[in-house]
Amino acid sequence: MELFFYLVFGGLAAVVAVLELSKNNKDRINTSSLFNSFKNNYLLIYSLMMAGDWLQGPYVYYLYSTYGYGKGEIGQLFIAGFGSSMLFGTIVGSLADKQGRKRACVTYCITYIASCITKHSPQYRVLMLGRTLGGIATSLLFSAFESWLVAEHFKRGFDQQWLSLTFSKAIFLGNGLVAIFSGLLGNVLVDTLALGPVAPFDAAAGFLTIGMIVILSTWTENYGDASENKSLLAQFRGAAVAIASDEKIALLGAIQSPFEGSMYTFVFLWTPALSPNDEEIPHGFIFATFMLSSMLGSSLASKLMARSSFRVESYMQIVFAVSSASLLLPILTTFFAVPTKATGGSLSFAGCIQLLGFCTFESCVGIFWPSIMKMRSQYIPEEARSTIMNFFRIPLNIFVCVVLYNVDAFPITVMFGMCSIFLFMASILQRRLLVIADKPKTEDWQLKERDTESEPLNL
Repeated sequence: MELFFYLVFGGLAAVVAVLELSKNNKDRINTSSLFNSFKNNYLLIYSLMMAGDWLQGPYVYYLYSTYGYGKGEIGQLFIAGFGSSMLFGTIVGSLADKQGRKRACVTYCITYIASCITKHSPQYRVLMLGRTLGGIATSLLFSAFESWLVAEHFKRGFDQQWLSLTFSKAIFLGNGLVAIFSGLLGNVLVDTLALGPVAPFDAAAGFLTIGMIVILSTWTENYGDASENKSLLAQFRGAAVAIASDEKIALLGAIQSPFEGSMYTFVFLWTPALSPNDEEIPHGFIFATFMLSSMLGSSLASKLMARSSFRVESYMQIVFAVSSASLLLPILTTFFAVPTKATGGSLSFAGCIQLLGFCTFESCVGIFWPSIMKMRSQYIPEEARSTIMNFFRIPLNIFVCVVLYNVDAFPITVMFGMCSIFLFMASILQRRLLVIADKPKTEDWQLKERDTESEPLNL
């Protein structure tokens, strides 16, 4: 492996170590022993859930290809996953608010375990069912767990600032250490032990089962709107009214969708960007480097959020601008780097520059997750938290489905340029959120919802 990869990985590891070891009292939040016990329980479960998710990611495409399916059929399977998340995500989010977030988290485990089991079948219909179940599970992963945490945090009377500590640690572990561990474990199962590409999915099911047992034995139930008389349609309408009546909530959705859409698009584009001429690159090692970059970002976020003088709404506009600039590098290198048509070989000079830019983008991703979680905890009403969070994922999933469907229709530079534009738009929207962050809501969204329900239809 090239020295360059070791230098980048080692440099990132050194920076993360320095950030963690240099934390002083200003960077640390004084908490209680009860909160620490609560936080550690959540971090354990969240890490197990993320291990179940990360183990699958690197081998989904590879497994489908070993079953003999081509790029078009595999693309349809991926679209099915994002499509099911879009279609069913809001429904399961609303059920989580009404029926209980703990039940929703258990449902996530069961659904994802069932999805893993379908990977043993080479039948296309069975694999399509698995992708559908996986899409539903993804919606629960990114809404139900956070909703349970926020509700339980305040129900137990913990300080609001302590939430940022849990968020940053969850991303540091779940999207950092656990992701690296999962990639290495998957590599051992598939390559070292030669257990086949389905082995990581079996391991994922094992982690999900352990996590489900811990949830059932340690978590208490909490709800959003537990009203028995409120229909699912009324919950949808209430969430829509909340978004429409509060500009801060609407801005959060408008910020989240383009950033996450660009992030998922990046997942599909970084490999062809770094190896346009089939250069031999260490995919697993680069993935681990990206995850280390994400850890660096989450470590920075924890330092920023621990200090009251740094507002999330303020520094995130800079993060979005930096992420936009980092994804412009593949475009800039096509103009300034000397192109080569030789196939194979090692990473080119343009690829080295792009890799540094991609690591910068992943660092921004590491800052984004705990920061957006903190803003959601401040602005999204508790009564419909899961529902609103899954509403935000609808444009995200549409965006990703369109990109996947047209991934071969546009040059890779156009795709990166589109992502850069969306990220710059997120920066502008974040600026607007900063301006109105301290403005009180002019009308309570629940009252407005009741007024909407009571209005007669004018025929």
